[in-house]
Amino acid sequence: MRFSFVTLFPNLIKGYFSESILKRAIEDEKIFIDFVNPRDFTTDKHNRVDASMIGGGAGMLMTPQPLMDSLNDIRSKSPNAHVIFLSPVAKPFTQNDAKRLAKKEHIVFVSGRYEGIDERVIEAQADELFSIGDYILTGGELASMVVCDAISRNVGAVLGNSDSLSVESFEESLLEAPSFTKPKNYENNEVISEFLKGNHSKITDLKRGLALCKTKYFRPDLYKKGITHEK
Repeated sequence: MRFSFVTLFPNLIKGYFSESILKRAIEDEKIFIDFVNPRDFTTDKHNRVDASMIGGGAGMLMTPQPLMDSLNDIRSKSPNAHVIFLSPVAKPFTQNDAKRLAKKEHIVFVSGRYEGIDERVIEAQADELFSIGDYILTGGELASMVVCDAISRNVGAVLGNSDSLSVESFEESLLEAPSFTKPKNYENNEVISEFLKGNHSKITDLKRGLALCKTKYFRPDLYKKGITHEK
C-alpha cells in the first residue's frame, strides 16, 4: 500500500517512519511512503504558496494553484489515489475508517498550514475529510501521521501477529480489557487470580466483562453501542 504526504514540511514526517514497526513495514515493502511539496509546483515568481484572505481575516491561507497542480500531478500518475484532507471541522476519524481505508491502493494526505487551505481546493480534490479531535494544531502533518499509522496497522502482515487486532480497543464498540505482565505481584498489587489459572474460556469471559466495565466508566457513549451490538 502506498501513502503520499502533500506537505510543505516533509522532514516533520520522515523521522516517524525511521523506527519500529513502520520502518520494518517499509523495508519489507508492505507499505510505501513518498512526499510531494506544493512549493515545487508554485508558479509564483517569489515561490510563495500562501496569501492573505479575501474579505479580511487574521493569518494567511495556502493558495489554490500549487496544491491543485500537485494533486493533479499525483492523480495523473495514480488514477486510484484516494485524497484525504485533515481538518478540525471534519468528521472524527475512527477505527472503522482505519480498517476500511487499509484496503485502498494509494492514499494521499494533504496537510494544511497557516490558517488553512483555500476551500476551492478541498471542494475540487477531497475524497474524504477527517479530524483527529476538537482542537487546533499548527499544521496537518501530525494529524496525517496519526491517520496513516492507524491505517498501516490494518494492512496485511504489517503487524507481526494480526490476531492482536481483534482484541484491541474499539472492536465491537468496546475498549480493550486491562492487560498484565510479569511479575504477578508488584508492590503488593497482584494480577487478577483468574488470569493465572490457564482456563482460557473463563479468561475470555472475564476479559469481556472487564472490557464492558472499562468502557462504561471511560466511554459511556461507546458502552451504549456495545450493548446494542450484543442485542
